[in-house]
Amino acid sequence: MGGKILTRASTLIQAAPAKPATGVECFPAMGTRIELHRFGGGDADALSRARAAIEAVDDALTIHRPSAATTLNDALLAGRRSPIDDPILLDALTRIHTAQELTRGMFDPVADLRLPGSGWGHVRFDARAARIECSTPMALDFGGMGKGFALDHAVAALRDAGVDCALLSAGESSIAVIGEHPLGGAWPFAIPDPRVDASTLVEIELVDEALSVSASVGTNVLAPERAAMIRPGEGAVTAPRCAVVIDRLGSSAEMLSTALIVADDARAAQLCDGRRRLLFDLAPSAPFRTPVR
Repeated sequence: MGGKILTRASTLIQAAPAKPATGVECFPAMGTRIELHRFGGGDADALSRARAAIEAVDDALTIHRPSAATTLNDALLAGRRSPIDDPILLDALTRIHTAQELTRGMFDPVADLRLPGSGWGHVRFDARAARIECSTPMALDFGGMGKGFALDHAVAALRDAGVDCALLSAGESSIAVIGEHPLGGAWPFAIPDPRVDASTLVEIELVDEALSVSASVGTNVLAPERAAMIRPGEGAVTAPRCAVVIDRLGSSAEMLSTALIVADDARAAQLCDGRRRLLFDLAPSAPFRTPVR
């Protein structure tokens, strides 16, 4: 159910911040461009530690080269019970398991058109014993929560390093901020409309929070590496939608935004709260901006 999230969230940071910019780190990871912007104090190696945290998540969860996730998938596809030796993989699985109630089962890292009938409902996961097994062959894809999860680990590394003001971006669709804006107050963001250049879908503000934007419409939907978005138990989702979610954790925000895109109307209405979780109906017959509440 993963794949790239395509809508861009652009900051409106003003010049001459009250807290001076004290570092920036840009690098590729998690299949996208990562940007870490630090303001004010903290340890000298804070950004290096945050980068290492993101790269460790990438190394653990990638399914595109040998990793803890590919070793796990080999076992699950063969129908074997698997111990979970990697602490990052265990953390990711625990968050996914916990999020099943939060997302009303609409976030499913197993959903795959190539494996009909598979799904998280067939998984038996024991976090305390660090063990997982399934009742039918399946494989996991962490693309629907990986960027937000990586930002969570980077935020923790920055906080441990004494950083109290920072902006983190993964592909400009998963965002996390530490503290207030360098000028004080909330960090302002404008979410572009994925259909219309230079048009804003919604404006929001964050303080010590994360943002995730998911869409099923826009130019990047047709990218060759983008996986289809799957409604668990039903099939590919084609309705043009854009979901915007704010949460304390990037992983939760990303799982919820993915869930909103694939949910049917009834469950989408249950997931939305009209303020922190927004779903926009972008069908041509709908009004230009239609937040589903």
